[in-house]
Amino acid sequence: MSSLLAATVPAPSIEYRDLSPMLIVFGVAVVAVLVDAFAPRSWRYALQLLLGAAGLVVALVMVISLAGTHSTAVVGAVAIDNVTLVLQGTILVTALFGMALMAERGIEPRLGRTRREGPGTWSRTAALAAGARVPVDAFTPQASATPGSSDEIAAARAGITTTEVFPLALFAVGGLMLFPASNDLLTAFVALEVLSLPLYLLCGLARRRRLLSQEAALKYFLLGAFSSAFFLYGMALLYGYAGTVRFAGIADAVGRDSGSKTLAVLGLAMLAVGLLFKIGAVPFQSWVPDVYQGAPTSVTAFMAAGTKIAAVGVLLRVLMVAVPGLGQTWRPILAAVAVATMAVGAVMAITQTDVKRMLAYSSIAHAGFILVALVAANSEGVSSVLFYLIAYGLSTTGAFAVVTLVRDRVGDEATAMSAWAGLGRRSPWLASIFALFLLSFAGIPLTSGFVSKFAVFQAAATGGYAWLVIVGVVCSAIAAYFYIRVIVLMFFTDPPEDAPQIVAPPITSTVVALTAAATLVLGILPQSVLDIADRATQFVR
Repeated sequence: MSSLLAATVPAPSIEYRDLSPMLIVFGVAVVAVLVDAFAPRSWRYALQLLLGAAGLVVALVMVISLAGTHSTAVVGAVAIDNVTLVLQGTILVTALFGMALMAERGIEPRLGRTRREGPGTWSRTAALAAGARVPVDAFTPQASATPGSSDEIAAARAGITTTEVFPLALFAVGGLMLFPASNDLLTAFVALEVLSLPLYLLCGLARRRRLLSQEAALKYFLLGAFSSAFFLYGMALLYGYAGTVRFAGIADAVGRDSGSKTLAVLGLAMLAVGLLFKIGAVPFQSWVPDVYQGAPTSVTAFMAAGTKIAAVGVLLRVLMVAVPGLGQTWRPILAAVAVATMAVGAVMAITQTDVKRMLAYSSIAHAGFILVALVAANSEGVSSVLFYLIAYGLSTTGAFAVVTLVRDRVGDEATAMSAWAGLGRRSPWLASIFALFLLSFAGIPLTSGFVSKFAVFQAAATGGYAWLVIVGVVCSAIAAYFYIRVIVLMFFTDPPEDAPQIVAPPITSTVVALTAAATLVLGILPQSVLDIADRATQFVR
């Protein structure tokens, strides 16, 4: 009987080649966990770095080889089309840069007798007495220890490094890749949790300013869990309305329903809460500045780029595949959210005195600009969003990489805005590159930011939202003020007496150079990437 059933009921096919980029990343993440558990401590760092870099590169090659694929896999739960592949390729590139920043190791004196300077910190004034120097990274040597405790100091003295950041980052990358590829709500929820949990942990692993880092991780976890509950509730409402969690099935149910669609609208609203939280859109943006400031800067760079790319990708698929029939309802609401997000991000950034918090509010404003294109609900909007995410991901990673190179006298990152005064006189190349990123964020011509904003504004105007373009231009002008203010501070202000030092570690310097070059190339010669985005506007159902 079992053989007869096997012959008459075909087993669901799984296209492993279509899933290969995600399978490679998850597989490498599992191997990295085994390496961290069983490999000798002296080998872990090199093995983890080699595994992570090789896995991401191979996955990127597989994504490129899948170009033009238009199919579903895993019984229709995962969609593989050009939209998915562009988003996955962008995530992998930014993840490579982010992992390179995590892998950077500096040289710091071995800790000797210490003096507490404040909660969660310790002084290194007595360190030179030990006479030895050990390699360190941005992550705490003892994650389970109380910040500033004797256990943590002993681990730092022994030169212990936290190598589990690599498998955590790889699991997050796998979730980020699965998120925009999700073709049903259940897969999207699983991907959301897979990408979120490692990020919660990574945010609390900073070597310095540990209490601030742990506070950021706790805030991110609590608010993230709250938003995930909204997502799950919205998923239940949409399932109750359509009888399926498949995006195409929900679209068919909306198309067939000629009566009230209140349940579908409520489900979409609850679903949007979880997605807008990950994007950092108003009114769900309160976590962004605190988490960006408290997390290790390499994690902030990885998270700021990757999370926004993945969350916008799945929001794009939900709106364009699952509920296009509700466009008359969600488009005006999304336009209002876009206006509030652009305005709050631009205005609040003006008041900031910390570089990382300023970049965080800049990220919020950019979320609003991306939503402008989503409101268009047309093919121009899809292609402009894809190009915007590519440009934004590279520039944001580069900007946070620059932040890691400006250090105070004890080796901490000098993120206070006043410390950046006169930076252009002491390190003109670094200041010029940071100015390039800021000008790109402001949308100045010959940068990728200008092409990005022009594309999203053109899409919104084509979609009948010319008034939203006007609001966007005004918010861009407001945002340009605080970007230019930082440039003036760096080049036209005298440096302070205790001016920070500029470090030039090789890996981070390479990331800065590559992202700066990409920002210029996408601003001067963007057509090839625009063509790729234009060809990636059709969603598989």
